[in-house]
Amino acid sequence: MMKPKRKIVSRRARPAKEPLSHELIVKTAYELLKEEGTSGMSMRKVAKALDTGPSSLYVYVKNLQELSSYVLDYGLGELVLPELTEGNWKEQLFRALDAYVMLLIEQPGLAELSLQAIPVGTHAFRLNEYLLTVLHKGGITSTSAAWGMDLLLLYVSSVAFEKAARSRHGEEQMNAIQRSYQASDPVRFPLIHSLKEELFSGDTVSKERFYWGIEVILNGIVQANALQRS
Repeated sequence: MMKPKRKIVSRRARPAKEPLSHELIVKTAYELLKEEGTSGMSMRKVAKALDTGPSSLYVYVKNLQELSSYVLDYGLGELVLPELTEGNWKEQLFRALDAYVMLLIEQPGLAELSLQAIPVGTHAFRLNEYLLTVLHKGGITSTSAAWGMDLLLLYVSSVAFEKAARSRHGEEQMNAIQRSYQASDPVRFPLIHSLKEELFSGDTVSKERFYWGIEVILNGIVQANALQRS
């Protein structure tokens, strides 16, 4: 019996791989972030997705922390900031932070990454410059502006991470937690019991609680700025 002839495929017939580059590594890591979260963005998994060895990546990025910074900046490329105008500076600040929190919530993995890395690149600089400009319009300058911006961004990231985690695990878990607070012992935990409704209040549609948090932080920044200048 004659053996069937094996079809030999030349390696040259395969589609050529896109040359490895900093941009390709960051883009691939971002796609893995959206699919698997930060756990999917390891150097090993990024290298596997690119059909190369992890050591090849270190030619372009020093380590995972640096890669995370670039990936976060890449994600911020989708952020649409409101136009800077001569109008109310506080309103512009709120609108910018609202756009930022929505981006972090809507893009899988980005909220989690924003709590682990400091973005580096033109997109992050664009956001920072916008916020500093608005704060300066409000008379907040120097250290108060720099530290205040950092505090506001951290607050937004934490809110986005909580909402992203809640949508991932479902509302039932949050409902169970709320029921536990509502059933708290009024003798042992009188304040928790008396505020059991307020602890979970804040319209998520109007973002009343989110804006309240920004207002509280901003009032503190304004006060600290006044003390610094006195």
